[in-house]
Amino acid sequence: MSPDLSPGPGPNGDERLTLAIGGMTCAACARRVEKALQKAPGVTDAVVNLATHQATVVYAPGAATPATLAAAVVDAGYRATPPSEHAADDEARALAVRLIVAAVAGLPVLVLGMSHGALPVPHAVSVWVQLVLSTIVLVVAGGPIARAAVGAVRHGGADMNVLVTLGAAAAFGASVVATVAPRAMGAHHGAAPVYYEAAVAIVGFVLLGRWLEARARRRAGAALGRLRALVPPTATVLRDDGAEAKVALDRLAPGDRVVVRPGQAIPADGEIVEGSSSVAEAVLTGEAMPLDKRPGDAVFAGTSNGWGRLVVRVTRAAADTSLAKITAAVESAMGTRAPIARLADRVAGWLTPAVMLAAVVTFGVWLALGATLDVAVLHAVAVLVVACPCALGLATPAALAVGLGRAAEHGALFRSAAALERLGSIDTVVVDKTGTLTEGHPLVLAIEVAPGRGLDEARLLALAAGAEEGSEHPLAGAVLRAAGARGVVTPPASAFEAVPGRGVRATVEGHAVVAGSPRFVREAGVIVDDAALAGVRARAATPVVVAIDGAVAGVLAIGDAPRAGAVEVVRELRDGGIEVVMLTGDARAPAEAVAATLGVARVEAEALPADKAARVQALRAQGRKVAMVGDGVNDAPALAAAEVGVAMGSATDVAAASAEVVLLRDELGALAAAVRVARRTLRVVRENLWWALGYNVVMIPAAAGALVPLGGPALSPMLASAAMAGSSVAVVMNSLRLRRA
Repeated sequence: MSPDLSPGPGPNGDERLTLAIGGMTCAACARRVEKALQKAPGVTDAVVNLATHQATVVYAPGAATPATLAAAVVDAGYRATPPSEHAADDEARALAVRLIVAAVAGLPVLVLGMSHGALPVPHAVSVWVQLVLSTIVLVVAGGPIARAAVGAVRHGGADMNVLVTLGAAAAFGASVVATVAPRAMGAHHGAAPVYYEAAVAIVGFVLLGRWLEARARRRAGAALGRLRALVPPTATVLRDDGAEAKVALDRLAPGDRVVVRPGQAIPADGEIVEGSSSVAEAVLTGEAMPLDKRPGDAVFAGTSNGWGRLVVRVTRAAADTSLAKITAAVESAMGTRAPIARLADRVAGWLTPAVMLAAVVTFGVWLALGATLDVAVLHAVAVLVVACPCALGLATPAALAVGLGRAAEHGALFRSAAALERLGSIDTVVVDKTGTLTEGHPLVLAIEVAPGRGLDEARLLALAAGAEEGSEHPLAGAVLRAAGARGVVTPPASAFEAVPGRGVRATVEGHAVVAGSPRFVREAGVIVDDAALAGVRARAATPVVVAIDGAVAGVLAIGDAPRAGAVEVVRELRDGGIEVVMLTGDARAPAEAVAATLGVARVEAEALPADKAARVQALRAQGRKVAMVGDGVNDAPALAAAEVGVAMGSATDVAAASAEVVLLRDELGALAAAVRVARRTLRVVRENLWWALGYNVVMIPAAAGALVPLGGPALSPMLASAAMAGSSVAVVMNSLRLRRA
């Protein structure tokens, strides 16, 4: 066991360990490794992923160690090593070498075996040449398959290797007998038929399928590799004397200053202390546009620096960066099992022994029907090699591996495969209003200028901002932000007076300005006509009346504006058959006004934090599959009560901890992307399962010869092995379509 295996933190104080498992070829292998790990002392949970060839083990520290867990895998007949970025490449290369041997030595066997005397080669010579070349194929190329089969049987199980080995050995053994003692095969006159090409084809097609599968699995897990590759292996550290030095990434420590030049990737999470630039964070959050950064702004490992030179003070070591945590979370989710996988696991568990029994029955039935020994053997061999438990075992994990990685690239982080499955099956999304559907802070939504005062919006806003500049009220901040956003210069004020919670008085450029609630302005002796407030109230916004020199000059409508893209997201969810419910603690009038703007038909208003959870539970009691989306501490109970909780990128730690899905960027577009990816992943999983189940249901009887009495074709072992190899490859290739989701 390699000494660099190191565990990480798991739930409830347990340790979590990831092992790369070698030698697995089908679902039965994965189940055997999983059971061996689950039986190991101190293990509280173990999940083996056939698509990634990794095992995730949660165990109690002190009761087990990485070495004892690896030993449990070895005792089950498989290999356990630390996870490697190059494991899939190494496996594909090893399979390629064996495939080349099978092709070079096996093609002459296929040509001779299928020529049926058409070539000018005597039969006696042909069969001995086929015997020698087939032996090379079976020993060199097929040896590891046979050894794995022996190991499986020795440990009391049967897997795909056993089926392949039995099939190839039966075809080869019958051919050897026909070559050495043809009369034993019923050939009293002339030569007995041989089937070396079937044995060679079985091994060759199995290796071809596994080689293609290994390459496809590497692509399926490519999202993790792309995430890890975002961070450079070294960083340029700026010493106190101004000198620069290259250091390995794992040597960076909080407090180090690193230099990031234009076009370079930022090596660690940190804070800019010198320089300005634009930083592209799309790889981390999905945000398309680069963000302007200046001293004091935070930057993150893996993001790309734009045009300026930056000096960044490291705030987190390499293992603790946001990117590292995202990668670890995706990897952890890939190490979990979705509920939809249980059926496939159960079926794959009994498929191998059932196929072995079917082969025996096939052999006996054909003999009982009067067939010759060689015909009975061929049908039994075809049954053994046509079955494909691999396709069943890969149907769910292959699609989930691609889907989870793709979701992370779109800014959605799933904590488990089960969360992805649940999000893909929801029919109701409950969304918190403030900070989720809306911006979460007051904004000037509209400016209404009183007629006949000779003012425009910019002038009214300038005078109001001048009066409000000395106030600390949130509505004053909204006025000042509106002025800044419009490029309005805020003039200085004098004689400033603020009345807490009501408004302000000041002199701005010689004008007496009163700004505040309608009641406050009226108390200042100004006539405020209710008709002037009608438009603001229709928006369910808060009116800030601005009076200049004793008369109303206009009204500012201040409220919580809908988030950018919220209307489109609500429409997309609704078009997808998902009902959107707004859940908020706000009063009903402003909540319904926002809902009408967004196209949300159902509003649950005036809900306390405890009420939010109860209302989510009430929806679930109606048979709804509910996802709750929120960002605040008050949303945490509802997030936990939902079928699946979704936390926005700006979520508090409490809310994020209560959610099973975290949106990495602070916008609802990531929610729509997460639902899209989850739904497409589930669709691909179902397609894979139907294909894998349908393939085995149809092909096993066909290989047994069930179609022959009806005038149909018989399936030769060679065609059966080709079909088997193609089945598992088809499942993985179908899963790879999710990369375009």
